[in-house]
Amino acid sequence: MIVLLSALAGALLGGLSARRHKGNTADMAQYAAGYAILFALIGLIATIVLEKALV
Repeated sequence: MIVLLSALAGALLGGLSARRHKGNTADMAQYAAGYAILFALIGLIATIVLEKALV
């Protein structure tokens, strides 16, 4: 669940970041994908650390 939420937040943040830099649609899609992957990896690591701490 953390991974999906962080990926969604990353995609939203990436798209907004590209729009702020006046990028076209392809730029927004690329930024959204890149940020989503990065945030999903961070969420995955957070999930693993949280699981290890609780068990």
